[in-house]
Parts: sequence; structure tokens; C-alpha cells
Amino acid sequence: MKTHEHLYVISYDIGDQKRWRRLFKLMHGYGEWLQLSVFQCRLSERRHAELVGLINGIIIDGQDHVMMLDLGPADSVKPRVVSLGKTFEAVRREPIVV
Repeated sequence: MKTHEHLYVISYDIGDQKRWRRLFKLMHGYGEWLQLSVFQCRLSERRHAELVGLINGIIIDGQDHVMMLDLGPADSVKPRVVSLGKTFEAVRREPIVV
């Protein structure tokens, strides 16, 4: 059975160190860490909704900001990355089926 996953880039700006750490740990269970507060995630509709709910339980409205960029269907999207400064190497892994 083929899942309909989308590829997301999720970035966040959390003012409190404890909340930042909680969100960082949460995100490791959903995607690949790219840079300080940036993750790449392959998510089904269900996993996306689950993640949004968990994030809403951590952040404080008006203080924190999370941005989720939907790049489209994970199997067909071909992300192009422009990286300045340090070398950027995209990590390629097979999706985890839960």
C-alpha cells in the first residue's frame, strides 16, 4: 500500500530554552535535522495532524513561531537547495513505517 506523504521543511523560533529543547526532541521523532531549528519531514496526513497537535501543546501563541513549508508529494518532489557558507549535504534515508 502506497502512502501519500508530503515533504515538509519545518523551522521554528522558540524564545524559551526549555520549550525549544522539547520541540527539538519532538522533531527528531518526525524528521531529519538539517540545521539548528530546521527539519525535513516526510509526513502522511495523519502524522502531519499529529505533529501539529503536539507542537501546539508545546509552543506559546504570541511568543513562539513554527513554520511548516509543504513542498508537495514526497515521492515526486525534487528539492533544490542553495547553500552559502558551510557545505550542505542532504541526508537521504528510507521512510520509516510506523
